[in-house]
Amino acid sequence: MRHTPHYLMTDPDEVRRLIQNNPWATIVSPTSNGLVASHYPVLLEDAPDEGDADEGDAISIVSHFGRPDEQLHELGQHEVLVIIQGPHDYVSASWYEPGDLVSTWNHVTAHLYGTPEILSEEENYAVLSRLTDHFESGRPDGRSLSEDEAGTRRAAKGTVGLRVRVTRFDARSKLSQNKPVVVQDRIVEEIGATNPALAEEMRRVRE
Repeated sequence: MRHTPHYLMTDPDEVRRLIQNNPWATIVSPTSNGLVASHYPVLLEDAPDEGDADEGDAISIVSHFGRPDEQLHELGQHEVLVIIQGPHDYVSASWYEPGDLVSTWNHVTAHLYGTPEILSEEENYAVLSRLTDHFESGRPDGRSLSEDEAGTRRAAKGTVGLRVRVTRFDARSKLSQNKPVVVQDRIVEEIGATNPALAEEMRRVRE
């Protein structure tokens, strides 16, 4: 991503929040046959104890690949790029002051890097169960893999679980911070009508 210092997002907790709220990820691998990309939901693992400052900054995510994606990605043999895309939208120059004519695109995005660890069959099933419980939670007729463990374990054999311990990340929170406050307020009002999540991100960076 373009290196613009005042858009940098360096706080690991903010990156975790972005992942938590936007779990649909793009996973890119530089394989021996060229670049390969797939799209899967990811979940954060629990943060380490706060006693170790270095570990306290650690980010770890889990997911799964449907077979044979793990072969196409040569999973576990190299570093991967996991792209987390938060709220984003077009920002019209018509919301700026007269004479300011360059429109833009506001976004919150993180690039996560790490080498995947392949999970055991049991760990993979636990991740799939947690994914299901996470997204079914709160639904009137939410389902659980435990309702038919034998059947869902058979289905799980068609997937490969993975863990990515993030070794570095590059994140941006580009939310019109370079504009006067009155213009930022106008953008928040305009975008809030159709994209409230992005408007809320703009409010947060001003707190």
